[in-house]
Amino acid sequence: MHQINIGMIGGGTVGSGVFHHLQNNGALMESRLGLKLSLPKIAVKSLDKSRAYNIPKSLMTTDWASVVNDPNIHLIIELVGGTTLAKTMVVSALKLGKPVITANKALISAHGEELFALAQRYGTNLYYEASVAGGIPIIKVLREGFAGNRITHMYGIVNGTCNYILTRMKHEGSDFQPTLQDAQKLGYAEADPTLDVDGFDAAHKIGILASLAHGFWVKPGQIHVEGIRPVTKTDIEFANKLGYTIKLLGIVKLIEGATSARKSKSVNRKSIQVSVCPTLVPNTHVLASVNQVFNAVFVRGDAVGDTLFYGRGAGKDATASAVLSDVADAALDLKYGLKQRVAPFVAFEKNGVVLPVDEMVSRYYLRLSVMDRPGTLAKVSAILAASKIGISSVIQPEGHEGDTVPLILMMHTAPYAAMKKALVKISKLPVVKTAPVMFRVENFE
Repeated sequence: MHQINIGMIGGGTVGSGVFHHLQNNGALMESRLGLKLSLPKIAVKSLDKSRAYNIPKSLMTTDWASVVNDPNIHLIIELVGGTTLAKTMVVSALKLGKPVITANKALISAHGEELFALAQRYGTNLYYEASVAGGIPIIKVLREGFAGNRITHMYGIVNGTCNYILTRMKHEGSDFQPTLQDAQKLGYAEADPTLDVDGFDAAHKIGILASLAHGFWVKPGQIHVEGIRPVTKTDIEFANKLGYTIKLLGIVKLIEGATSARKSKSVNRKSIQVSVCPTLVPNTHVLASVNQVFNAVFVRGDAVGDTLFYGRGAGKDATASAVLSDVADAALDLKYGLKQRVAPFVAFEKNGVVLPVDEMVSRYYLRLSVMDRPGTLAKVSAILAASKIGISSVIQPEGHEGDTVPLILMMHTAPYAAMKKALVKISKLPVVKTAPVMFRVENFE
């Protein structure tokens, strides 16, 4: 094979970026790969849509099936998003034995295990580097670069919208809602920001990384997810006074010696913790300085130690870079007749389990809005003490107008279930005027 003919489905932001950079750097890629790359067909929803980079109409069609079914097309790139029609497109291509490249994190998160099995059944491959963290090659790192490591910890800032909002809130002292509105005006947040600010986009990505790192498929419903809507400028301010920065953090931890009630005592199971939530990160840690729309993934392996991967997590150019990386891999596989030079996902851990959120153990930041009366702190601390939860520090600022004041508590390590039960009791105290706000505190130990 001397030429690879590529069919692309989707000509929007990322698709036009892939076309643009393939035009610019195609000759460079060809010299590195030792074969020709051609992109003769691109299926789009609308021929007249305005695009970030122009695509000649002569290359476009609105019939995606004509691209997938063309016998002269060797390789399919899927960039339409979603989990319904996109799945139909990917399944159709795989059943024809055609390798597929996708940037669709929602599709991989929801149906990855099924699609990888289908690729294997039909003797082809599914490439998905662009599905997580844009231009950061984290999929390849976990699948190939760290093949000789047990991954014990992984922390990811993997949603640029949330990171942009939290960065602005910290640096400008602004609150969540006006900062979100500015992000929408600037194009950093969607008109409906739910997928981003409520943590679901990050959960798709961190679930994929957890699955790769630990060898069993982590389903979206197994991931504990919290978004950034509850974060206020007050939280940002007090976190900074305590020496922390608030980030939406995806967390994957290998839990040694876990005793989940879901486990069979007769089977030795690998237990991991997988969550996405606003987290207090020490200002001295490198992740605290990852700002604006940038992403970063911190990985700790038993052999390599601590590593950090940093870069742009979204957009037409960074994501296109990841797609073209997969084009290079797929082209080499086709060139040498390799069905799966590197398997997309290997289920090497048959007995793995994701621990339920109630069994997560962490330190916590707690903000209460309380009546400014003698004995208020004593009532709160009595409930925490009865739950065997220790307080490491307390801030009750002076100078607040009105009858209520914020009460900030930093907690010692405690199970999540114990904290939630204690908060139910605390919220019922007459001196507590609004629902308690609790965030995780991570010290990366």
